[in-house]
Amino acid sequence: MAHVRGHEEQTFNEFYTEVKEIEKRDSVLTSKQQIERLLRPGATYFNLNPFEVLQLDSDTPLELIKKKYRSLSILVHPDKNPDNLERAQQAFEIISKAYKTLENEATRKKCLEVYEEAKDRTDMMIAEKKKKLKKEGKHDGVPEDDPPKYKHAVYVMVMKLFADIERRRQQLEVRDMEERKRKREAEIDEEEQRDLQKEWQKNFEESRQSRVNSWHTFQAGSSTSSSSAAAAASASATSASAVPVKSKKSKKAKYTSFNPPKIKPETR
Repeated sequence: MAHVRGHEEQTFNEFYTEVKEIEKRDSVLTSKQQIERLLRPGATYFNLNPFEVLQLDSDTPLELIKKKYRSLSILVHPDKNPDNLERAQQAFEIISKAYKTLENEATRKKCLEVYEEAKDRTDMMIAEKKKKLKKEGKHDGVPEDDPPKYKHAVYVMVMKLFADIERRRQQLEVRDMEERKRKREAEIDEEEQRDLQKEWQKNFEESRQSRVNSWHTFQAGSSTSSSSAAAAASASATSASAVPVKSKKSKKAKYTSFNPPKIKPETR
């Protein structure tokens, strides 16, 4: 991991040196050169720093920032570059965004805080290097003791801090987007549940009369069956009562009225 980080830092340093040499060679870049500077490979990394976009030091006053913005915006404006319209538009938007960031007092303050933190971290890094050299018995100093190299070290740290800020912003944006998506899915689910409940209630109300009629029909059928059963029971009882029953009294009267035969006298 350390080897990879070292390689990345070396690549960045080489790229930085190349860019600065170009800027020194032609401090007032042409329209084409400005567009290429702002849209070169890897420019997104550099364009996170509005001071870098406008080619200004962090201690530049607002009036000079406005002047530099006007001159650059004229150079890269699409109307001035009809043969390179699309790229000119992209470069113009990058410059406009950088100026709006520095024009606003709150966002400019945040950018300056990044520079302050970069200086603090660079100073800590230099102190650690010197401490390590002292333990090893070396007192030759460090490369950052040279002002241009110190400025370069601070610049590198500034770029890294801006990159970290952008990375965190993107992570928060993704997290926020996922949270909004989750909430929206929950809202859709709740809406579907409410719609199903409304549909069920509607069907329930529409079928109410049908259920009432069915109940009345059932009740009427039950009443008819009960009446028929009662009538049948009554008829059975009537038939049973119509059959004559011989009482004990009648039998007794019959036997009481029996007259035995008279005995005739015997003849010889």
